[in-house]
Amino acid sequence: MAKVVEEIRCSNCGAPLTFKPGEIVVTCRYCGFTVVISTREAFILEHSLIINKYNELEVDRILKSWMGSGFLKPRGLAEKAKIIEKELEYLPFWIVPISASTHYKGIFERITPPIVKEGSINKSYNWLILGRKASKFPTREYQIPIEGKIPFDFRQIDRNAKVLNSELSEREVIDEARQEVEAHHKFLASQDVDRLIEFKTDYNLGKAVYVHAPIWFIVYEYKRKYYNLVLDGATGQVIKGDIPPMDFGLF
Repeated sequence: MAKVVEEIRCSNCGAPLTFKPGEIVVTCRYCGFTVVISTREAFILEHSLIINKYNELEVDRILKSWMGSGFLKPRGLAEKAKIIEKELEYLPFWIVPISASTHYKGIFERITPPIVKEGSINKSYNWLILGRKASKFPTREYQIPIEGKIPFDFRQIDRNAKVLNSELSEREVIDEARQEVEAHHKFLASQDVDRLIEFKTDYNLGKAVYVHAPIWFIVYEYKRKYYNLVLDGATGQVIKGDIPPMDFGLF
């Protein structure tokens, strides 16, 4: 990690703030106060925390149960696999309440002759954005358990867990949410028409929520190959897991 030359201290308690280059929204580990590094201003949006409910032994049990269920996994995976790494990270997510109203016009070419069709898409979302750049986290597959959030409190975070700060500003998050919702609506419109000729979306944005959520990152070994699994620390649900190929040989 590159060394941060300038020392930044918490404006609430005076403790040094620990952050990595690129991080914009930083939370004090001593008092839980959150600031925007670029402006040195206090964080004014809601900052929440979702608590981890599973220790390492319970994570092992969940993983073995996942390995032993389903029809696409190799026989005996739970007994033969070896867990190599387990790491708990509290990831920074932004939840953007956004209502989007789209009107589109396009050409339906699946019949002869083609016809022009118009339609509307009106939907409301709590759109989830991970506040980290260049991340491979499966955000669209993650149903964040927002109903379990509490006001952010560092005392509720597991001692050995990593807490990552946001590398995106509020403005960047809102822009990304708008772009992703527009792409989603274009996909929905493509189910109705084959070629868009008009497309316009109006947005109504609510107040964003900044929340740290517990995610377990696990690496396991099976037949000398390594596989990754992502587990929700609040619900115990597997968000995404690599599955070894089926072995169709004789047992």
